[in-house]
Amino acid sequence: MEHRHLGRSGLMVSQLAYGNWITHASQVDDEAAVACVHAALDAGITTFDTADVYAATEAERVMGKALRAQRREGLEICTKVFWPTGPGRNDRGLSRKHIIESCHGSLKRIGVDYLDLYQAHRYDHNTPLEETLRAFDDLVRSGNVLYIGVSEWRAEEIAAAVKIADEMGFDRLVSNQPQYSMLWRVIDEQVVPTSVEFGLGQIVWSPLAQGVLTGKYRAGQPHPGGSRATSPEGANFISRWLRDDVLNAVANLAPIAADLHLSTAQLALAWVLQNPAVSAAIIGATRPAQVAENVKAVGIELDASVMAAIDETLAGVIVTNPDYTKSPEERP
Repeated sequence: MEHRHLGRSGLMVSQLAYGNWITHASQVDDEAAVACVHAALDAGITTFDTADVYAATEAERVMGKALRAQRREGLEICTKVFWPTGPGRNDRGLSRKHIIESCHGSLKRIGVDYLDLYQAHRYDHNTPLEETLRAFDDLVRSGNVLYIGVSEWRAEEIAAAVKIADEMGFDRLVSNQPQYSMLWRVIDEQVVPTSVEFGLGQIVWSPLAQGVLTGKYRAGQPHPGGSRATSPEGANFISRWLRDDVLNAVANLAPIAADLHLSTAQLALAWVLQNPAVSAAIIGATRPAQVAENVKAVGIELDASVMAAIDETLAGVIVTNPDYTKSPEERP
């Protein structure tokens, strides 16, 4: 496993991070979850990503259980705050109250004294940005959190946060966690240049487009049993990629991958890691064997001809400019 700096910070993260959205406490039982985490550790993965909202806080508990016997200093544990975690009006968003209480809850569930990276899971239009950033800064100064990041923030939102942090002497953002894959390239135009300017690294989620870029979904064929397309939690997110034109284009990636002695999934992960703005790509798994296969993508260099062939193969199904007039709650 190879590591990269998280943006311009001193923190090193493994190029592949292990995440447990949808899987832990949902798709798989605790025993299978622990086995997958241990497979990630065996493969050299040191960066682990979760969120308080995953499986209604249970995913954090499972992650903590799986990592409990590990040397804490050798791990980078990341979680997130924003989405509702209770019935109250303050059990959501990025108010000081919710951030502080959620951080303490995450620490307890994961079973650690501090978080390496604490991320704003979405932008909160209902809370002053100054309030949000001061609460995060207080967590850093208290030692509960080492670094601060965001997830799915627009370029202008990132720029505004950096400006306020500089003016008020707060700890700066070091990362953004956006969706990014061969099929979903929305961050390339604005988010990546802004992040590079201000020193944020990208920890990208869904680099395999919810599993579609593994090639296991086929046009005109039933979805594989137990896949995200058949789960209540994952079906909504994967539905955009289950069109026949997308699935046929993805199927045409197989010969490109085969020429490089790679699987389609490994090709997709290598493509994401080819971007120097990407610090890490998050993978999930329901079986340890999936982790072992995915880590083979680390260190693969794709030359210009391969990158061009991928673009030509996927032309017409790549998303670069989605409808972002929706509220943060409605965005992917």
